[in-house]
Amino acid sequence: MQKIIEGFLKFQNEVFPERSELFKRLADQQNPHVLFITCSDSRVVPELLTQQDPGDLFVIRNAGNIVPSYGPEPGGVSATVEYAVSVLGVSDIVICGHSNCGAMGAIASCACLDEIPAVAHWLRYADAAKAIINGRTHGSDRERADDLVRENVIAQLANVRTHPSVARALAERRLNLHGWVYDIENGAIQALDGQSHTFVPLADNPQVRAT
Repeated sequence: MQKIIEGFLKFQNEVFPERSELFKRLADQQNPHVLFITCSDSRVVPELLTQQDPGDLFVIRNAGNIVPSYGPEPGGVSATVEYAVSVLGVSDIVICGHSNCGAMGAIASCACLDEIPAVAHWLRYADAAKAIINGRTHGSDRERADDLVRENVIAQLANVRTHPSVARALAERRLNLHGWVYDIENGAIQALDGQSHTFVPLADNPQVRAT
């Protein structure tokens, strides 16, 4: 904790004064244009990866970058998606998985999760992706896990489309969906091309989107 406290003091004494005008503008309102949904993994920092300022991204983070399908008892993820789309009016939603994801690794390896039942229940929202990769042959455990990471991004994009606020915004052509996979080791991002249904390097295809 001492390191965290020291970091805050540095922010308060050095960083904040240099950006005081920005924080003054943000004090009474926010106007993010992107809802960024990613994993809680400590190695994935959306604002760092995208070089965005405070106020630019509306962020959801959870184990496995999961978006449960809309249902009669919507939870916190559903409420946050709805608020971002219907109230803040974001124009884009990014669902970003990442390499060496612990959540996806546990699913891919059929790890026993009896000791963490809440996690086991949560990861059932990735069952569609699991079913798809179970029908494929993989050369290694790493290849299987990487395949699951990609398919999970696709599955969560399908889930987010079931939310009424998202469905309406898509129908009115005021919302775009993006599926990304971030590679921690090399810093690259693969993006889902909605036309070819494959993941392509974002650096070479900056306009690509999932839908």
